[in-house]
Amino acid sequence: MSGAEAFVPTPLLLSDSARKRIKALRFEEHNDALKLRVYVTGGGCSGFQYGFDFAESVADDDTLIEFGDATLVVDPLSYQYLVGSTIDFEEGLAGARFRVQNPNATTTCGCGASFMV
Repeated sequence: MSGAEAFVPTPLLLSDSARKRIKALRFEEHNDALKLRVYVTGGGCSGFQYGFDFAESVADDDTLIEFGDATLVVDPLSYQYLVGSTIDFEEGLAGARFRVQNPNATTTCGCGASFMV
């Protein structure tokens, strides 16, 4: 019989490309205190939509998730919709953007900016 192993799930993941982009933006702004705020608001074609912003300060009830030289900030309301998601950064013909890959979403719009749970 094998022993049980402790497993602590990561609430959010950050891709290497997103981490590198956050690091580059901090360097360009000459501000090591910048953190990527990820949030969910009502709206969009599927009911909820993702938002991104850079923040220096955080509220007492925000969750900070550190990935070495990059930090995510999530407010308590958004957190419940984002648990298990991966934050990615992609560049292509449509431009460059941060994107959420959310396993909790039952439906997403074509551009991936809005979702339904």
